[in-house]
Amino acid sequence: MSEGMSDKVKGTLNKVKGEAKDQLGNATNNRSLQAEGKIDKAKGEIQQKVGEIKDRH
Repeated sequence: MSEGMSDKVKGTLNKVKGEAKDQLGNATNNRSLQAEGKIDKAKGEIQQKVGEIKDRH
């Protein structure tokens, strides 16, 4: 697996994990968990972009 693909997979996993935390936090009115989920989603987006850039080079 290329470095770029690895980053994209990690990014996807972080986005999925973040979405789950965000939704659970929303459902339970847990703002801390919701914020943590949003951070994980943002981290996942960045990892995916890094992977795309690595694949281009």
